[in-house]
Order: sequence, then structure tokens, then C-alpha cells
Amino acid sequence: MTEILYPKATAVWLVDNTSLTFEQIADFCGLHPLEVKGIADGEVARDIRGADPIANGQLTREDLDAAQANPAYRMTAQKSRHAPDVKPAKKGPRYTPVSRRQDRPDAIAWFVRNHPEVSDAQISKALGTTKATIDQVRNRTHWNSVNIKPVDPVSLGLVGQLELDAIVRVAAEKKRKDDARRKTVEPEGPTLMSEGEA
Repeated sequence: MTEILYPKATAVWLVDNTSLTFEQIADFCGLHPLEVKGIADGEVARDIRGADPIANGQLTREDLDAAQANPAYRMTAQKSRHAPDVKPAKKGPRYTPVSRRQDRPDAIAWFVRNHPEVSDAQISKALGTTKATIDQVRNRTHWNSVNIKPVDPVSLGLVGQLELDAIVRVAAEKKRKDDARRKTVEPEGPTLMSEGEA
């Protein structure tokens, strides 16, 4: 099913301008029927202005009339003719507020000390820093290396606990696979040489 634009605003318009059941509106808008009932009672979405789904091109008049005539009828959202033109926005680099930027080296030092299996690329992505800064902290050539103390990035507010757990889990899994691959490739100890090799 095509997701509709502004589901609550659409639900407000449908409650105000049609005789559809709460279930029909909830099904069309992707909301819970109790939420639609709350909209009708004025408890939910009080300050939201209704959005006409027919004017938006998300619903046809015929579909709406059929739904009003039959409470069991379920409306389907129309695919926007502009949908192929819209490209998903690329996720940019993580923004760190200016007040937190001086905490990045401490978080980098924490990763380097407590989780050496985490790659520089993962640290860079999680903290919004550069690989050059990570190298400087690791090699103790950072301009402020005297004052850098390893501090948990969660307590600094640079990443969430769930995100940190995911990063560490991925890095540990990759390290485990690499170790298993190395173990199968490398011989398990000294090998005996034949007489001709000695």
C-alpha cells in the first residue's frame, strides 16, 4: 500500500468532511482506530489543519463515494505522479553541537582503549570525526593529547547506548570471523620438513 502524505491531517479532513467509519479512516491513513476516534472527539490533533486527500491526488472522488456507501469498503491511496522524481535524501555527516566537539577526542580515546576491534571508519561515522583525528589520538600526536582522558561516548552524549552496542557487536562479529578465517589458513604449529628440504 502506498503511504499517504500527512496521515493525521488527512484523517482530520476525512473526519470533518465525510461519513466514513473510524476503521475506514484508520486503515487509509495508517493510524489506530482509537486515534481516529480521539481526532473526532477533539482530543487528538486539535491544532492540525485538515489536508484534502482528493486535492493532494492521494484519493479519487469515486473511491471516497464508494467507501461512504459501503462501511466494509477499504480505500486505497493513489500513487503520486511525482513519486519517481523524488530521490531519497542522502544522509549527511553526523552533526555534533559546538559545545560537545571538544569531547570527541575523549570518546575516541575510549574506543581505542576499550574496543580496539572497532574500525576507524565506524568510530568516524559514530562520532562525526575524521580519521586523521583518530590517528592523532591513537598516536598521541593530538594537539591536546595531555588533557585527553578516555570517557564513554554515551555519558558524553555523542552516541546513544543502543547505537554503541550495535557498533561494538558488529566489530566483535567481524573480528571473530577474521580470526576464524586466519585460523583455517595458517598452520597450527611447526611442521616437519622432509629430508630433502633440510
